[in-house]
Amino acid sequence: MKIIHTPAVPAPRGHYSQAVEQNGFVFLSGMLPASDTIDPATHDFRQQCEAVFHQCQQVLQAAGCGFGDVVQATAYLVGVENWSLFNEIYASYLGPHKPARAVVPVPALHHGFAVELQLIACVPGGV
Repeated sequence: MKIIHTPAVPAPRGHYSQAVEQNGFVFLSGMLPASDTIDPATHDFRQQCEAVFHQCQQVLQAAGCGFGDVVQATAYLVGVENWSLFNEIYASYLGPHKPARAVVPVPALHHGFAVELQLIACVPGGV
């Protein structure tokens, strides 16, 4: 198993990696929009969502992938009222690419954030 890490996003604060590569697949841990500049109390859902997609993009790039290589996505949203906005932002990052996906409404996320995104990607030429 190869550990994927980029200093472009906050380091994990727990016992896990930003992502790992195994057998041609990259597994991104659940990403919160956590950073020194994003505060869930002052940043709305769109800002948090944009931040989490940017962080995922950075980790995918560190693994030699992009959003076009994603084969499965799982999103956790606090409440369902932001589902359509999430879908809009998701589509803007993935374009016509449509991997398998689950969107899971949850009552709360760590640190008060409103969105968490977990991805699985296939390394180009890796399988």
